[in-house]
Amino acid sequence: MLTRNAVWVGRTQGVGALTAAEAINYSLSGPMLRASGVSYDVRKDKPYLDYETYEFDVVVGEHGDVYDRYLVRLEECHQANRILAQALERLPAGPVNVADPRVILPPKSRAMNDMEAMIYHFKQVMEGVKAPVGEAYVGIENPKGELGNYLVSDGTAKPVRWRIRPPSFINLSALPKMAEGHLLSDLIAINASVDIVMGEVDR
Repeated sequence: MLTRNAVWVGRTQGVGALTAAEAINYSLSGPMLRASGVSYDVRKDKPYLDYETYEFDVVVGEHGDVYDRYLVRLEECHQANRILAQALERLPAGPVNVADPRVILPPKSRAMNDMEAMIYHFKQVMEGVKAPVGEAYVGIENPKGELGNYLVSDGTAKPVRWRIRPPSFINLSALPKMAEGHLLSDLIAINASVDIVMGEVDR
């Protein structure tokens, strides 16, 4: 209904195109990068949380335009369903959290009726978890692209430095390049194809 719709195809194909080199130069990630033909997915290239044991395809486009970004996101929904189906098959019975009150908040019912649980709850909320001394960067694959967290710790519960790399903020930087040579009305489709979250961009 939409993928082969003549109006949709006519208004999205060839609009806001970025080459693979341009997408890499702008540090794009996620569907924005993959639609330009770059096969990079953090879950495959730098696996975490057991992703290396799951079967799924990295969806890649050819032209890097609005239409390809739409197709990539559409197919990524099917790949996400594949991952979920595999995860459900592996899901063991029993609790999903560790039974350590120093790192997991106790259930609210216990915190309201048990003094020890209330103390653990209070300490967790007021003091937090004390990260080891050092620095670390962790990037995960987000629907918008790579969501990165850089943290520097001095051993206390408050970070010395914490920097978040939001994919929407980075991906939006390519908007002027994607808009070159297009009509003002095309800007709506181009901007929508970036799939931004304003909370990540308003900095």
